[in-house]
Amino acid sequence: MSAGKRTLRALLPALWALLFLAIALASAAYLIDGVYSTPLQPQHLRLERPWALLLLPAALLVLVARGWLQRRAAPRLQISRGADLARVGSGLRFWFKDSVTGMRATAIALLAGALAGPQSIHARDTVDTEGIDIVVTMDMSLSMQAADIQPNRFEATKFVVQDFIARRPNDRVGAVVFGRDAFTLLPLTTDKEALRNVISELQLQLIDGRGTAIGNAVGVSLNRLRRSKAKSKVVILLTDGDSNAGNVSPDQAAELAKALGVKVFTILMGQHGDARVQRGADMFGRPLWDRGSYPVNPELLQQISDRSGGESYRVADRKSLEQSFHSILDRLEKSEIEDAGRVYGELFGALVWPALALLALEMLLGSFWLRRWP
Repeated sequence: MSAGKRTLRALLPALWALLFLAIALASAAYLIDGVYSTPLQPQHLRLERPWALLLLPAALLVLVARGWLQRRAAPRLQISRGADLARVGSGLRFWFKDSVTGMRATAIALLAGALAGPQSIHARDTVDTEGIDIVVTMDMSLSMQAADIQPNRFEATKFVVQDFIARRPNDRVGAVVFGRDAFTLLPLTTDKEALRNVISELQLQLIDGRGTAIGNAVGVSLNRLRRSKAKSKVVILLTDGDSNAGNVSPDQAAELAKALGVKVFTILMGQHGDARVQRGADMFGRPLWDRGSYPVNPELLQQISDRSGGESYRVADRKSLEQSFHSILDRLEKSEIEDAGRVYGELFGALVWPALALLALEMLLGSFWLRRWP
């Protein structure tokens, strides 16, 4: 066999792989553009798991391993007159026998691309929905473990807030938590499921609860509403204590709310400053109770609400807490909010189907026409 022919013979698997890859990519492009109706432009495509592309060298490994095995393999047939055999022309199967290797390598490359999670990006049409911009501001000071509202003040707050979020499909809702300082839990969003999940994971002592910074809490909430264009902007402040921490006074926060046109509705949790608190459990797992004294200042919460145009509530159980939420929201104006988002469509089928077709064709050809006999 001449040197040129040997070189071509060695390159045949790679050439077949390139040919099949070009055909497969053309088929994938046709499926994406025609079946999935997605333009083949970078801004309309993304990979959910780009790290899976690290598997692409496995396709190259198939080609290298095939060439190495061919060089190492012992001759299948020994004859005494090799010159006569060399004069025999190469048949069609000689040029096609490496196509199965090209099919396998191409199929592996396509499956690696499918594992990367190709997705189409469709911009959702801008929709005007009626709603309110709301920030729910939740007290996470240690006094919220008081059990005068079952199972305790904080768990009751979480339950009612999650139910409230589920009932407000057209509102943008954000969340702020506070204790000795205040933090944004999630900015204004229409993704209610994400917000509910984040709130469900909250536990006391995740932040410093050795104080109640009401002024800071209202200030951080107002910062989340500062750029809102909604007609109705609301802060719902849930707390059970007096302001005793922070570097922003409640009076300053109330004035700022009034200037920004934000109504602050305050809800005081618990009827009294004294309440039962679980201090642990005995050796049998039964709760041990104690009484704690937590100063309250309903007059301060009333002043914040009055100055900002809101309203103040005081609740003693979960039912009255739910009623307070709904009475707040039912009396508010609604405004139009532009809700533009993205919808992601899965495109892995455009790569998987050509890969499966190549693997099936490889099995058929390798089992019949291109089958090797010892």
